Amino acid sequence: MTQPQTPTVTEDDIAQFLAASPDFFERHAELLAKVQLSSPHGQRAVSLQERQAEMLREKIRVLERRVLDMIRHGNENVVIANRLHTWTLGLFDIASPGDLPSEIAAGIQSQFMVPQAVVKMWDCKSAYADRGFAQGVSEDARAFASSLSAAYCGANVGFEAADWLPEPEQAASLAMIPLRPGSIQDSTPAFGMLVLASPDLQRFHDGMGTEFLERIAELASAALAQLRDRKSVV
Repeated sequence: MTQPQTPTVTEDDIAQFLAASPDFFERHAELLAKVQLSSPHGQRAVSLQERQAEMLREKIRVLERRVLDMIRHGNENVVIANRLHTWTLGLFDIASPGDLPSEIAAGIQSQFMVPQAVVKMWDCKSAYADRGFAQGVSEDARAFASSLSAAYCGANVGFEAADWLPEPEQAASLAMIPLRPGSIQDSTPAFGMLVLASPDLQRFHDGMGTEFLERIAELASAALAQLRDRKSVV
C-alpha cells in the first residue's frame, strides 16, 4: 500500500501562517528568544528582539536627520527673510529715482552675497534715456525677458544678459528675472530684467527654489515703476 506523501511546507506557507496568526508568538513566547538573525552591522547573529531594536534605532536616526534638515532649512529661510526685509527698507532710503537700478543691484549683492548683479530697463522716461541701465538691450533680449513667467536659473551659455555685467567672464551661472508690473507670473510685457551671476556653476541652477528671487524682482519692479515712460508702452 502506497504511503501518502507528506506535503512540503515552504517559506511562503510559514510566512502566510504567521501573518494569519498574529498571536502565535504570544502562545510560544519562548521561541522569540531562540530566533537568531544576522546583524546588518556585522556577521554576528542577534536575537529577533535585538534586530528589531536595531531597526528601530535606524528609523530614529533617519527621523532625527529629517528633523535637523527641517530646522536648518527653517533657520535659513528666516535669515533670508530678514535680509529681504533689510533690503526692502533700503529701497525707501534711495533719494534719487535715477539711482534706483544701481542701488537695487548693489543692495542685492550686499544682502544676499551675490558676486554680480545688474538691472536693465527699457521704455524709460526721456530723463533717464542716457543712463547706462537704459541702454544696450537688444529686441531679442527684451522679448526673452517678456517670455519669462518665472526666474530662469542655470548655466551661462552665452546669454546677452551676461554682457551687461561688470565681469561677464566671471558669470558661470545666472539668474535672470523679468521686471514687470504686478506679479512676475503675469503675461504683461517686461520693462526690464534683473540679472544675478556667480562664478560658481551651482549657485544658480535648474531646479533650485526661486520664490525669494521672484519676490525680490516684484519689489524691484514696484520701486522702478516711477522711471517708466508709460506713454511709450503699447
